[in-house]
Amino acid sequence: MGRLRDGRGTLRVEGGADGVPVEIAASYRTRTRGLLGRDGVDGALLLTPASGVHTFRMRFAIDVAYLDRESRVLAVRTMRPGRLGLPRPRARHVLEAEAGALARWGVRPGVRVALEA
Repeated sequence: MGRLRDGRGTLRVEGGADGVPVEIAASYRTRTRGLLGRDGVDGALLLTPASGVHTFRMRFAIDVAYLDRESRVLAVRTMRPGRLGLPRPRARHVLEAEAGALARWGVRPGVRVALEA
């Protein structure tokens, strides 16, 4: 993925979804805010760099995919509001979406994702 900036892009999943809208949160400020205060998300949110997340003060459950430097999925978890996810070794990016979305898009461990910023 290289060095990213805050903005928008499109996510492609190897052997899965193509053209998923994604918000990029690359600055400290946008990563810290994440999905807090929202009632949902259109597509996904990519936090970079990041190796862990929490869902304190969130209003809905999310799917979380931990990605390595090559954008390969290391793990996928569903987190209810009020949870703390432990940091993942080797994770460089975190992809967040509404609960159930990552499975629909084909995001699972071992799959590679690509981002067009």
